[in-house]
Amino acid sequence: MQKDASTTSEGSVMSSPAQTAIVVTSIFEPSTGVQKIAHECDQRGIHFIVVGDAPSPEGFDVPACDFYSLQVQQASEFQFPRLCPPRRYSRKNFGYLIAAHRGVEKIVETDDDNLPYAAFWEVRDRSLTIPQVTEAGWVNVYQYFSDAPVWPRGLPLDQVQKPVPALKDQAEQLVDCPIQQGLANDNPDVDAIYRLVLPLPLKFHPGKQSVALGDRTWCPFNSQNTTWWKDAFPLMYLPTYCSFRMTDIWRSFVAQKIAWANGWSILFHEPTMWQERNDHNLMHDFRQEMDGYLRNFELAEALEQVNCLPGVDELPKNLTKCYERLVSLDFVEAAELDLLQAWLTDLLG
Repeated sequence: MQKDASTTSEGSVMSSPAQTAIVVTSIFEPSTGVQKIAHECDQRGIHFIVVGDAPSPEGFDVPACDFYSLQVQQASEFQFPRLCPPRRYSRKNFGYLIAAHRGVEKIVETDDDNLPYAAFWEVRDRSLTIPQVTEAGWVNVYQYFSDAPVWPRGLPLDQVQKPVPALKDQAEQLVDCPIQQGLANDNPDVDAIYRLVLPLPLKFHPGKQSVALGDRTWCPFNSQNTTWWKDAFPLMYLPTYCSFRMTDIWRSFVAQKIAWANGWSILFHEPTMWQERNDHNLMHDFRQEMDGYLRNFELAEALEQVNCLPGVDELPKNLTKCYERLVSLDFVEAAELDLLQAWLTDLLG
């Protein structure tokens, strides 16, 4: 059943045997996607956590969904929600904290306007024997899944038409992928320029082979259909003091840089969801993406200069070093560092 501060018994929630949680944030009335995911989670014994914000409706009555209003977040034991300003997508960080403290092994995140195919519920393996691309610089991973001129939001525009390494030339190998990006059909995660000038809906080719991007191979990934294993939970942190349209993209670059230090790759796989997109003002999205169009390449170059050490225990220090670097170059405001430390304390303390 739907739970909020007045109805949630943390003891009963924490004792759930479920090993997976799905985390969504929403400011709207319960969508078709939220209701469908809630029903499927109930059938499978999966935690379903929805994080609200200031504009969220007062009542969010969805069976099998744990809804956390802004007031409940701020009254929780965690520091982060009291420091994080309202009306920010980064409030989703609270959902990650709730999931992690329930002891799950995997967190799958999506958005309230995405709907799952049957494949979404299939077992996800962290290690797979697949082609891996390394030392390739920027890669438009969508080219492996579509013949259309399409690219992921956050890819530098001067890299869109760069040919990708042929998978037939990449030997299959066992790769460790604790971060996995699933694509989405119909309204995939593309930038405002694509939406303004090119046609949608778009469906990726079904049955395409998954691909891993390894050391020094950049491609943005988003929060639309992404699986995180426990070791990588600290890398889920979404920055607050940057553009709404860049928060998950810049997170992805930080996560990639730190993943490489641990011998981890980022997996991209065929769509397991489709999107019925919420209303957007595309010119507003365009303005929100300007920092990315102009500075994503520079941001990646800056992160390449950060000395990240291997080891799961080093993730908090590596995150701090990466964000200190971004603050020094005015990608995010200095207040980001206080939020990051609060979130890490909540997650690991």
